[in-house]
Order: sequence, then C-alpha cells, then structure tokens
Amino acid sequence: MKSCIAGMTCLSLLFLLTGCWNKAELTEFGFVQAVAVDLSKEGKIELTTHFYLPSGGEAVSNTPPRQRGVSIQTVGDTAFEAVRDIPIHFGRKAKWDHFRAILFGEEFAKEKGITEVMDYFMRDHEPRETVFVLIAKGPAKEVLNIKPFIESTIGQQIRRMVDSAAHYSAKTTRVPLLDLANQLKSETGVAMLPLIQINNKPNIASVAGIAAIKDEKMTNQFMTPADVESLLMMLNKYQSGVIEYPCGEPENNIHEALEVIALNGKVTPQVKGDKVLSRVSIKIKGSLGEIRCSPMATKEDGRRLEQRISDYVENNLRKTITDLQKAKLDLIGIGNKIYRKDPAVWFKLKPDWEEHFAKSRFDIQVKVQVTNSGQDAGKPFSKE
Repeated sequence: MKSCIAGMTCLSLLFLLTGCWNKAELTEFGFVQAVAVDLSKEGKIELTTHFYLPSGGEAVSNTPPRQRGVSIQTVGDTAFEAVRDIPIHFGRKAKWDHFRAILFGEEFAKEKGITEVMDYFMRDHEPRETVFVLIAKGPAKEVLNIKPFIESTIGQQIRRMVDSAAHYSAKTTRVPLLDLANQLKSETGVAMLPLIQINNKPNIASVAGIAAIKDEKMTNQFMTPADVESLLMMLNKYQSGVIEYPCGEPENNIHEALEVIALNGKVTPQVKGDKVLSRVSIKIKGSLGEIRCSPMATKEDGRRLEQRISDYVENNLRKTITDLQKAKLDLIGIGNKIYRKDPAVWFKLKPDWEEHFAKSRFDIQVKVQVTNSGQDAGKPFSKE
C-alpha cells in the first residue's frame, strides 16, 4: 500500500515539472558580427549586417579560410524594420548576442544623428552594451567588404583593431555602447567615437583618431592621433604608447622615442564667479625606446632629457586644448566635473557653457621620469 502511494505521489510530481514550451534551432538564426549604418538614397536607414558563416556543411565547404562572413543589406524607416527585413534575404533571423561592432557612416552621423539607431540597440534585450561603436570615414558598409587579416570575420577584426589600438598605441579610444549612452546623457552632451577609415591601399583599414559627437550628431571636428594622445592623458585613459619627441632643434626632423610604462593624468577645475581655471597634472614614467642625440652618461643628462620631454608633452597638451576651445567642444569633461562637485554652480554656467569653456584658463604641469634606458645605456648607438 505504501509503495503504491509513493508511486502515485512521484507520478503526480511529474506534472509539476516545467517542460520546453518554446524552442529554436541553431539553423533558425544568423549570428551577427557587425552592423554598418548608412543613409539610403531615399533618406532612410540602410543597414548592412555582417553574419558569421559557421564552418562545415556543403554551403561553406568551398569558403576560403578567414572569410567566414556574408553581408545582408536592408532599408527601413526605423532600425527595427530594417532588422526584421533581414530574413527576407537571408532566410534566418538575426541574432545579436555576440556581435562585435556598430559602424555609423559619416553622412548618416552628420545628417540624421546616431541616437535614433542607438535607441533600438539600447532597448532590445539581445545586443550587449559592451559592443564597440565607431564612426566610419565615408560609407560604413564599405568597411565590411574588407577581408580580415587573421580573424574569421571583419567584425571580429574591427573589435581587435579598436582594442589593440587603444591599449598599445593610445591613438584612439574604445567606446562601448553603454559608455556612449552615458556620454550623450551627460551634462555637456558631448561624446567621442573612434574613427575607422579605408586607406589608399585596397582592403586595408585603420582605426586612429576620434570623431566628436555634439547635439546627437557628428561635428566636422576630427582629432588627429597626436591630439588623441594628449586627450587620453587628460582623461587618465592613456594605457600604453610611445611619445616621439624632437631631438634637438625641430627643423632637424630627428626624433627619439619614450615608451610610456605608467601615466597618471588629473584635471581639476576651479570656478570663481564665471571664471573657470582647470589645473592639469600629468605624471609619466617611461623607458627609452630609441635615442639618437641624447647622451645618458650622467644624472644631469637624464634630467635634461626628462625636462625636454616634459616641455614637448606640455606643448602638445596646450595645442589640443586650444583646438577644443576653438571648436567649443568640452571633450575633456570639465563641465561634468563641475557638476559632480557643485551642481548649483554648474547650473549657473550651463546655459553658456560653450563660451565659458572657450574662455577658460588651464594651468598645466607635466613631470616625466625616465626609469630605464634599455640594455645599451650611455651614448646613442649611432654615436658609438
């Protein structure tokens, strides 16, 4: 009797177990690697979606290695419509969980702005907020036609390019989708995005420089790689890179190189009335990567070299700040710092902040410490 009751109890419990109420096979999805956003001839949103082609199977058996990608182009009044039209051509629903990059074309970013398309990617549950966002010089869809060097798809190639360029060269910056949203929703409303462009050689692209976003649209202000280095120093986002400084007189066109090992940057704004003074402190530790005319035989030689590098970095910082003030672009985030420190003061300055930023003064202090002269110390190798 007891065994019968136990059996009936176990059987009844089976009805309480959850089952598979919905299912989806892998063959129903196409896994997105990158998406390019351009302006169509009719002024609509033109999406070029790059998909990963898995290895194996008859459809891809003849696909050359490192070219496991295909692009599908759709057009819609909204990004959502363009996305839902992908199965019309591709036969699969787009899956956004693992895509690597969003590329905005230059014309689209200037004419239509980026927030309309951003709304879809921020609102939908599939895209990750860690996906990188870039501005393409020219049509963004042309970048997706480039064959990757070593990665399986151009989407993964672009992500690796952004990541490595920001980490090792400091000539651009990585901007995930969530960071871009925070920049656009900040008090100043100014944002920056890495710039990708196709070089003169076919099928070769580079990620260097920065495009500025203001009032949700791209400005005409492009920051050169040299300016980006100075900006990242002030933002304390400089991870690693090389500082090339002139060797002797600038007209000699001879340079030496310092590898940056550690960099600490800090910008502290102070407000007195309607006057803004920002103190910029940059501390650099580095090792000599290449010297041509600077002897390092004595401590005095080392101090002279450190001062020369400090002066060079300070001049570059002043040039970058002057360019940003002329463009009235607070990419340094001075306004956001004032808001966090004293919201009442900020709200007084905010209506005319562009003018306040353009007229603000900067006190810059740069300290360079050369910690290592490399294996071949003393005189430059060419002077041996």
